[in-house]
Amino acid sequence: MSDKRPFTILALASDFKGVPYLQEAKRQGCRVLLLIDEEFVQNEWPWESIDDHFVMPDLSKQPDITYAVSYLMRSQKIDCIAALDDYDVATAAALREHLRIPGMGETTARHFRDKLAMRVQAQDEGILVPPFTAVFNHDDVRHFMKQVPAPWVLKPRFEAGAVGIRKLTQPEEVWHALETLGDEQSFYLLEQFVPGDVCHVDSLIWEREVVFAIASQYGTPPLAVTTGGGIFNTHTLPNESEAGQALLQANKALMQALKQVRGVGHTEFIRGRVDGRYYFLETAARVGGANIDKLVEAATGVVLWQEAARIDIANFTKTAYRSPTPRQNHAGLIICLAKQQHPDLSQYQEPEIVWRLPKEHHAGLLIASPNAQHVEHLLTNYSNRFATDFLTAAPPKTDVRHNI
Repeated sequence: MSDKRPFTILALASDFKGVPYLQEAKRQGCRVLLLIDEEFVQNEWPWESIDDHFVMPDLSKQPDITYAVSYLMRSQKIDCIAALDDYDVATAAALREHLRIPGMGETTARHFRDKLAMRVQAQDEGILVPPFTAVFNHDDVRHFMKQVPAPWVLKPRFEAGAVGIRKLTQPEEVWHALETLGDEQSFYLLEQFVPGDVCHVDSLIWEREVVFAIASQYGTPPLAVTTGGGIFNTHTLPNESEAGQALLQANKALMQALKQVRGVGHTEFIRGRVDGRYYFLETAARVGGANIDKLVEAATGVVLWQEAARIDIANFTKTAYRSPTPRQNHAGLIICLAKQQHPDLSQYQEPEIVWRLPKEHHAGLLIASPNAQHVEHLLTNYSNRFATDFLTAAPPKTDVRHNI
């Protein structure tokens, strides 16, 4: 790099994620600092790519995090603050504002963390969203429930993925839920439940343009897996397919509406079962969780975490970012909670298997093939076999940060 001193990145990690980001930043000649939640400090971080690390009990607690990073700034010149987990996006934005470090600020970050803010902004820009209401004024809530047929979903505005979402069918259930929430109810929204196929688009954005995107479709919707258990799976969609084209166009319009300048995005849409239209559900300025980054890599060769690092470095060094040329392959991912501590996947030997999930009490496989229909066939077959071989109804330990 042309600077006399190394370009310094401070990465916030309230979960064990983003290893390829750290490795790529170091490979590019950066000085890499890592601020870790103490729960994850013993994980297998790439210490050879980390120049220094610091530990805190809670990376989101204010004003502690601002005090800590400001103190660090007394001896360290920090050029970039990177969020490795969805819960770090708002924290990183607040720190950038406070320390006047370039990058996504609090207003834009709100569109990618606050489920109410992203819906309001999207709707104002003409993006199709399910009918919803804020949970501020009770008369507005009553009017919404009279005008919009049940079922509804009560969603926390700042949780990740499907965490904390409740499906409700009667007004009495809604009022009981709000009473239980008490002073926390303003941190929720109420939305009509739209049945259909839930899809996701994972993309890279540079100077307000989507320079790479790939569309995929979940098997069982994440909400159903989170609330009822089951097998999580997703597979990529051919770009030339009707669904692929519709999702890529919807994602492009959404990124422009939410005003993301550069970075990475993971966005979910639902294709309504009744009308066939694509509704925006939620988005995040992060790499998708649940190993979706590996799905994208298997299908395209693009490593989203590496590209996120390259985008940050290009932005702060004021150099051009060149998006990768993806290969045209197809991939599928299947994961479930397993009754065995170390599930035996030795009976799964198809040559399309390119990765196995190395996690206790979880069974998971990633497959890749030039044939999209073959990927879907294998996923269907594996879902049936996983249900018999591994599936358990509840995790041995609740993991509230398994976000999708």
